[in-house]
Amino acid sequence: MHREEVKQFVLFSGLRQAVTDFGLLVKFKLTLLVLFSAVMSYAIVSGGNVTFPGMFLLTMGGFLITGAANALNQVLERDYDRMMVRTAGRPLAAGRMSVSTAVLAAGLMALAGIVMLTMLNAMAGFLGTISLISYAFVYTPMKRSTPLAVAVGAIPGALPLIIGCLAFEQSISPTAWMLFSLQFLWQFPHFWAVAWVADEDYKKAGFALLPGVDGARDKTTGYLSFWFCILLIVNAVVSWYLGYTGAVATVVLSLINIWWAWKCWKLYKTCSREAARAQMFVSFAHLPFSLIVLLLDKL
Repeated sequence: MHREEVKQFVLFSGLRQAVTDFGLLVKFKLTLLVLFSAVMSYAIVSGGNVTFPGMFLLTMGGFLITGAANALNQVLERDYDRMMVRTAGRPLAAGRMSVSTAVLAAGLMALAGIVMLTMLNAMAGFLGTISLISYAFVYTPMKRSTPLAVAVGAIPGALPLIIGCLAFEQSISPTAWMLFSLQFLWQFPHFWAVAWVADEDYKKAGFALLPGVDGARDKTTGYLSFWFCILLIVNAVVSWYLGYTGAVATVVLSLINIWWAWKCWKLYKTCSREAARAQMFVSFAHLPFSLIVLLLDKL
C-alpha cells in the first residue's frame, strides 16, 4: 500500500470512528425514539397537517437537546460506565474522547436546540431547557442513590410529547397532557424490565433502579409494572370519555395494555429473567404502536 493510500485509509478510519463516537455520545437510537414521540405528538394534534418549518425546527431542536442531555449524562457517569459491559465502549468511558470535547459538543447542541424550539414557541424552548437540566443534573445523580430516580427521569422522558403539541397548538392542551401521561406511565414498566435484565451490570456501577427492597429482583417489580399497565388502560378510557380519542382507538390501546399487563403479571409470578425480557420486548413495540394508533384515530 502506497503512503498516500495509507493516509487516506487512516483519514477514513478516523472519520468513521468520529461519526460512530458522536452517535454513541448522543445515544443515537434513544434520541431517535424520543424524537419519534415528539414528532408523532405534533402529527396527532395537527391531524396530519404538518408544515415543513415546524417539523424541521421540532426535529432538529429536539434531536440537539436530547443529544446534549445524553452527552452530559455520559460526562457525569463516565467512571461508572467503565464498570459496566454494556457501556464500557462509550467514547468517554473508553478514553477516545476528552471530557472537554464532550462538554463543548453538549453546550453547542443545547444552545442550538433551545434556540430552535424557542422559534417554535417560547414555552417549548423553556420545557426543552427543563428537560435537559432535569435529566442531566437531577435524574443522572439520583440513579445511584434511590429507585425514585426512575420517576424523576420519567418527567423529562415524557416532556417531548408536550413540546410536540406546543409546536402546533402554541399552548398546552388536554390532548398534550393525555400524550404526556401515556409516555410517563409507559416508562415505568419499560425501564424496570430493562433494569431487571441488566441488573448485574447496573449493580457493578452501584445504580439503584429496581423498586424492590434494596433494589432486589423480587416480586415488587412485576407487581408495580402490572399496575402501571392498568393505569395506562385508565388513561385510554378517560381520554375516550372526555372525547379526545375514538372508541376503536381506545379498544385497541386497552388490548395492547392488557397484553403488556399479562407479561408484567408473569414477571410478578415467576421473577424470571425470561419474563423480564418478555416484558421489555413488549415495551419496545408498545409506545410506537400506541402513538400510531392515536395518529390514525385523528386522521
